[in-house]
Amino acid sequence: MNIIKKSINLLSCAAACLFFTCCGIKTIGREAGEAGNRENIQSQTEGRVQNEEEGRKEEADSREQEQAAGPAMELPASFDLRREGRIPEIKNQGELGTCWAFASLTALETSLLPEDQLNFSEDHMSLNKNFLLGQNDGGEYTMSMAYLLSWQGPVLETDDPYGDKVSPEGLKPVKHIQEIQILPEKDYDSIKRAVVQTGGVQSSLYTSLKDSRSESEYYNKTEAAYYYDGKEKPNHDSVIIGWDDNYPKENFNSQPPGDGAFLCMNSWGKEFGDGGCFYVSYYDTNIGIHNIVYTAAEDTDNYSRIYQSDLCGWIGQLGYGSDTAWFSNVYEAEGQEQLKAAGFYAIGAGTSYEIYVARNLDEEEKMSEGGRDIFGAMQKAAEGYLEQVGYYTILLDQEVILSKGERFAVIVKIKSPGLIHPVAIEYDAKDGKCSIDLTDGEGYISLQGDIWERVEEKQGCNICLKAYTEEK
Repeated sequence: MNIIKKSINLLSCAAACLFFTCCGIKTIGREAGEAGNRENIQSQTEGRVQNEEEGRKEEADSREQEQAAGPAMELPASFDLRREGRIPEIKNQGELGTCWAFASLTALETSLLPEDQLNFSEDHMSLNKNFLLGQNDGGEYTMSMAYLLSWQGPVLETDDPYGDKVSPEGLKPVKHIQEIQILPEKDYDSIKRAVVQTGGVQSSLYTSLKDSRSESEYYNKTEAAYYYDGKEKPNHDSVIIGWDDNYPKENFNSQPPGDGAFLCMNSWGKEFGDGGCFYVSYYDTNIGIHNIVYTAAEDTDNYSRIYQSDLCGWIGQLGYGSDTAWFSNVYEAEGQEQLKAAGFYAIGAGTSYEIYVARNLDEEEKMSEGGRDIFGAMQKAAEGYLEQVGYYTILLDQEVILSKGERFAVIVKIKSPGLIHPVAIEYDAKDGKCSIDLTDGEGYISLQGDIWERVEEKQGCNICLKAYTEEK
């Protein structure tokens, strides 16, 4: 077994950002967005009404069908969410390195508009106790994903105002984020479709600008037009809210090869650019490489409880040198409840999966020894296909009623063509960015679903696999 480290970069420029990868069976780190470093790993060895439940199931099935079929919408030559009434107020990060948090939450806010007009707290995200970085140190979109997908947030700005360096404890999320997609690199049509269908797309660029008052050879202040064609890595996040295929190349200080630009919403106040927004050339080196879209934000009564052990989220990858692997987390039911869904990362495009459930398991001490068929009989509960990289919540096809105190396992067989480390994991990359707790998880990995290995003990990591239940 060996560990492979992968790098991304940290976003700064009055805002900073990072990335990582992970632990040890055989692993490699994920391609995160904005900028930063992570490591990787490789391994060997209802209280809910029925129609509401059916509606959520149909929505999830519809998303998967759309992914498989491929969107067919005809894209206009230009589009602007401002004209649709689908952007929140322009914000200002000030002198702190929090662009990553502003971009993440702004993109999330646009996905809820115009129906829900919410202002989320960047302080609560950037001061999260699981992150070891200060607000001047930057961050990355995988940190945003970890915070949101674990239901640590979002919380409202009024409950945790920005800039006071204090974040109250005990605040509850006002939405449950259940799906986040990562769009392909430089796939401009996918970005445009996401803007129209979902809302703003978080993306990264390199800039020597620091705030609304600074100047740069790459920025035409008069036209609010930015174009960089160098080799520097991204250091700033903003949100793509539109585009213009015919935006004149002459508007940029240095003329790109052709016309066309994305319209981006920044976090430097209304004094910057065109009321807080600016144009970035299609030919910019970094725009459109890392693209995050928040595709499922649900009300907080969707599930009663979340079971998880990866509060810092996707840091690296684990596998056996094959595009296929099995992984599992074991949990103990806290009450009489129905297991409704499972959530995990598809870290490669075109991922297929099968989800199984095992029940009434042996005690942890006995199972931790690993070995053959430690889960006993496994009940198949769902299967499907995921076109884009991202995190997905999959509703189960089978009714699974758990008893209080029952030990149960969610088990996933995953196949990600082209990858050799298809399992997302959380681990301590020794980079001072995240606080990892290995005592809260009981995870297992297997090549073929028969002989299993305990990952916390053997690989020093947690499996990124959540379970969602509803109290009965």
